[in-house]
Amino acid sequence: MPSTLFDSPFSCFVTGTDTEIGKTLIASTIIHLQTNKGYRVAGMKPVAAGTLFREHPPEQRSQWFNEDVESLAGASNLVVAQELMCPYLFKLPVAPHIAARLENVQINPSTILKAFEQIKQLSQAVVVEGVGGFRVPLTQSFDTADLAVKLKLPVILVVAMRLGCINHALLTAEAIRSRGLELVGWVANSAEEPMNKLEENIEAIDARIKAPRLAHVPFLIDVSVQTALRYFDI
Repeated sequence: MPSTLFDSPFSCFVTGTDTEIGKTLIASTIIHLQTNKGYRVAGMKPVAAGTLFREHPPEQRSQWFNEDVESLAGASNLVVAQELMCPYLFKLPVAPHIAARLENVQINPSTILKAFEQIKQLSQAVVVEGVGGFRVPLTQSFDTADLAVKLKLPVILVVAMRLGCINHALLTAEAIRSRGLELVGWVANSAEEPMNKLEENIEAIDARIKAPRLAHVPFLIDVSVQTALRYFDI
């Protein structure tokens, strides 16, 4: 890992090669790396799809919540209103543009950008986690790659270490750079049981992606930020 990456507050956009590959774990760990240094850091997940219902005692309000949003909030050392941290929270775990249509909601990119600017005013750094892979539709004409461009943040790519990962990693890195964005690093994440020839696959990506590997997080029984932190050598 470049020794200078977290020497000062570092805002970034965390994307991945697919969905359900550990982006939230890595984004939360990046937040924690910085809060450990005393920086004021907030997490943001502009769009999230898939909620659970938490019941509270009668005197408290029960609520729908998203586990990814809660993880980012838990890693942050700033309290940010949920409507800023996650302007668009949908109940069904489906593609965001489909979830939005089902709930009669129009995702407005300017709403996300305004929320991001407000969080920036409160913090020294903002770690923004995308949804799904790098090019997930949000509207008919706007996707998460377009959002990354609008945010103007350096990008960290999380690669799911499984069969096909080399192709997915290189295509995503190419898509990131083709939009004029800076790919500052990648994380190998073994979110599933270790793949066959794991080290050889990591070496192949290292040789081709033209961005430093920040960590290899192995398959974890205890999936937690504190455990993942051990694999980030800074």
